[in-house]
Amino acid sequence: MAKRLTKALREKRRWVGLSVSNCKNRSELKSKIEEIAPVTDWRLMDFADGKAILRILLKDQQEWRNILKDPNQMIHSVTMSGKIRLVRERLEL
Repeated sequence: MAKRLTKALREKRRWVGLSVSNCKNRSELKSKIEEIAPVTDWRLMDFADGKAILRILLKDQQEWRNILKDPNQMIHSVTMSGKIRLVRERLEL
């Protein structure tokens, strides 16, 4: 069995709170994020009531910010944090 990386050794993450419109289900949202994603290393954590949480790597944060900054887009960033708990509180999920 492979040894698991400790928290200090793995790459740092950021949690992005998204506002989403025109997506009926999780798979539809995932496909739309795949279209705009600047990198392949991301994960959709939560999706409910037009709100979603995306896990990204800290090193890719600026690329994601540039893509998700426009509030007129269908998917845009509302909040970002190093702790998923804070993002859930801010989005009221």
